[in-house]
This record gives sequence, structure tokens and C-alpha cells, in this order.
Amino acid sequence: MSALVLIPARMASTRLPGKPLADIAGTPMIVHVLRRAEEAGIGPVAVATDSPEIVAAVEAAGGRAVLTRGDHASGSDRIFEALQTLDPDGVHQRIVNLQGDLPTVDPAIIRTAVALLDAPEVDLATLGAVIQREEERADPNVVKLVGSGTADRLRALYFTRATAPSGEGELIHHIGLYVWRRAALARFVALPPSPLEVRERLEQLRALEAGMVIHAALVDDVPLGVDTPHDLERARAILSARAAKGA
Repeated sequence: MSALVLIPARMASTRLPGKPLADIAGTPMIVHVLRRAEEAGIGPVAVATDSPEIVAAVEAAGGRAVLTRGDHASGSDRIFEALQTLDPDGVHQRIVNLQGDLPTVDPAIIRTAVALLDAPEVDLATLGAVIQREEERADPNVVKLVGSGTADRLRALYFTRATAPSGEGELIHHIGLYVWRRAALARFVALPPSPLEVRERLEQLRALEAGMVIHAALVDDVPLGVDTPHDLERARAILSARAAKGA
């Protein structure tokens, strides 16, 4: 089950500039994400970034960071470059892409996603959670995963910003954490953006359009993604409460 966890991070953000270094309980946000990945206990962890400042912050906290090019179009491209530096001999065949703005992510769900690749037909694993708030059903910022399968594991058929599938029933909020089979990641980054990817602005559709098999585990909660100052304050409150509880 061993995997290499890579955390793409960049300083550019229109809504929250410099957010990887935003202070949360005395620690940069990117370091909190690093700690959650380490707590998952599934293998080595590194940050992939185009920022020397992020590299310095990670290394000051005892972590590992790889400086990548600044012109990558996506986090997938960034982690693929870092992968060549960190593991040129191909020791690790499962590669986790953990977003750098998930400081409160539960380490257990990272392990859950990695375990999906135990099924040999799976190229790419991800996560989803049943939408609980009515307003999220029609929110284009909440990506919906459309799939079929069991109560805790789906084969992804589509991803969309629209309200889908139509009709009565549960909708699944897609959680943007990915576990790649190494060969699938190499194939993916070599492909051009696909028509549906461009239309929906969802990178994972490129994998589906290329015929890759994506499975998703259903978890109880969506981890908080920090995109705005309000999100940052929520993350500070959550992690401060955890620290106080553990003290």
C-alpha cells in the first residue's frame, strides 16, 4: 500500500494571495498539509512548488520540498515533474496528489483513497461525499461526481459543475484528492486537454475521455478547502480547537 505523497503548491491565488504560507496556529498552512500527509503513514511526503519561499518554509519545518518550473498548467503536471526528481527509478507506483490548501484533511481518507488501487483495473482513485446542504446541489463551484457502484465505492462515469444526475436522489460532492497509478499519470500528462475538460474546466475529465478507470471511495465529510479569507478563519478555528483538545 506504500505511496509517494506529493503536495503541489504555488503562491499565486486571486482570492487569497500567498495562501500556502498563511499562518494557522503559528504554522504555515502548507506545513499543516504536510503533517496530515505524514500522519497518513503511507509513505514519503514532499511538497512540489515553484516558490523558493514555500521550499524554505517546508524545509524549516523538517519537510522535503522540490522546486519545479513556474509554467505548469496544473498540479498534475507539477507533481509529475517532482516525481522525476524524487523517484527517477520508479520505486513508487502509487502517487498521491494532495492539494496544498487542505490543512484539516483527515489522514484516514488519504489511506482510503490509496487502498482503491488494490483493484488492478483502477488507473486513478479519488473521493466523494454525499451532498448534505441543499444549496450545494446547484452550486457550480461544487463539482459533482456521477458514478455507479456500491454504498462506499463508485466507478466514476462523469464529473460536472451542473446538478447531476437529474431527478430525485443523492448527489456526490467530488473531493479533489487523487491517487494515480504511476503509468496512468505519465500517460495523462502527455495528453492534450480534452474537449469536455475544457468545457467543464475539470482536469479529471481528460482521464475519463482517454478511457482511464476512475474509482471513488465515499467518505463522511468534505475536507475544508481554503480559498478565501473566510475559509482561512474557519481553518484556524478548527485547528486551534484540535490543538487545545490535544493539549
